[in-house]
Amino acid sequence: MSSTGDTLRLRESGYVSKRTGTRWMVVIGLEVHCQLKTRTKLFCGCEYRFGAEPNSITCPKCTGQPGALPVLNREALALAVRTALALGCEVKEKSKFDRKHYFYCDLPKGYQISQYDQPYCTGGGIRLAHGKFVRLTRIHMEEDAGKAIHDRGDKTLVDLNRASVPLIESVTEADIESAAEATEYLASFKEIVQYCGASDCDMEKGTLRCDVNISVRLAGEPLRTKVEIKNLNSFRFVAAAIEYETARQVEAYESGDPAQFPVQETRLWDPNLGVTRTMRSKESAHDYRYFADPDLPPIRIDRAFIERERSSLPELPASRRERYESAMGLSAKDARVLTAERVVADFFEACVRLGGKAKDCSNWIQNELFCMVGDAEINAATFDEIQIRPHDLVSVLELIEKGVIQGNAGRTLLRAIVKTGRNAKSLVTELGLEQVQDTLQIETWCREALVGKDKIIADVKSGKPNALNALFGPVMKASGGKANAQVVRETLQRLIEEM
Repeated sequence: MSSTGDTLRLRESGYVSKRTGTRWMVVIGLEVHCQLKTRTKLFCGCEYRFGAEPNSITCPKCTGQPGALPVLNREALALAVRTALALGCEVKEKSKFDRKHYFYCDLPKGYQISQYDQPYCTGGGIRLAHGKFVRLTRIHMEEDAGKAIHDRGDKTLVDLNRASVPLIESVTEADIESAAEATEYLASFKEIVQYCGASDCDMEKGTLRCDVNISVRLAGEPLRTKVEIKNLNSFRFVAAAIEYETARQVEAYESGDPAQFPVQETRLWDPNLGVTRTMRSKESAHDYRYFADPDLPPIRIDRAFIERERSSLPELPASRRERYESAMGLSAKDARVLTAERVVADFFEACVRLGGKAKDCSNWIQNELFCMVGDAEINAATFDEIQIRPHDLVSVLELIEKGVIQGNAGRTLLRAIVKTGRNAKSLVTELGLEQVQDTLQIETWCREALVGKDKIIADVKSGKPNALNALFGPVMKASGGKANAQVVRETLQRLIEEM
């Protein structure tokens, strides 16, 4: 089959086949599985830790031993409700857990405790940047399965540490029409859930996973057969899988051979080959033999509980972006970058509250602090691991604004603060970063820089002030980068006029 790029051209309103010129509409729904950030598992007291020794965090409950009864984790319920409220869902006062039966080696009970016909919330959704509202059908709570490892030759290893870890699964309506919309939705979902403190949404660790349901059709047609792509763990894979699968389905239909037409099935994305491949035929609800879990009573959520969780919600990313643009004068790009992670947005706002100018704080966070993430000398894997307080950044900006230090010295000072944990004022003196304000010394450096520069002098005198810039380098080099730039400019201009 041809590659996606050769076969189709991506359009927001669909895909156009280069072979026939036909415009095909793509219909996408997402199922997003998100691991809740609780201390213990959903139905037992085991404390889950990613990367722990295999099968070291288990008990009779999460391994499905006979007679072991599950007990719902109240913290998981609170985080699930908080997420639902942030996404505009209607939280139901009564819901229940069901048993979803299927048989895999990493599902010790032979069923998964999930929610079927009475999920804890319905409705809600996310508005994309261009105005489309992607509706949520529902969000339900469920436990995770364990982990099967199939890459050991003819053996399959099973790790049950993850069994019964709490998940929420959000299901969208089929409102998404492109890979771009799908990834934008996922990015917004991730931001909101992280802001709520409900999950860290680390796709590398599997705490955020996405299944894509996708079909194609011609304009005016009813929906055609949908295909599910399972367990996508990066935005890049989601986009690539959607584009490939769309191309595959279009080519199949355009072949005219019914034997090649898509069938309802579950497929996996192979990132090495860049293709989807069949995993299994797609089950229907009756295949899972759902019934209410007899070991768990119905969930009853009173109004007071819901309102407590509502009151704990922070200001969400979309609201912050709007405020940063309207009240602080930041660009849409800066606002989006700063609000992508709550820890960054909180740091930025703290700097502004301490008197920092919004644009200056934004620039230094993006251009200086972001660069420290992953820096071997700083030893910070994420922004919140950088050892700096909002007060420290504001202090550096104040020293620059007052002319005590220059911008380059400010960068040196900021790194020194992060590496040592000491305050700005003490380090300025110790590192000798103060600007030279001595006008006599600056004049000496300027006179030395003017020696032999007759053409530059003539250009400045003839009304070309930019020619003065060529003299800045020698002066700043002579001063070790410490001369006050404004004083240097004024001094050079005065000396040339006196010649």
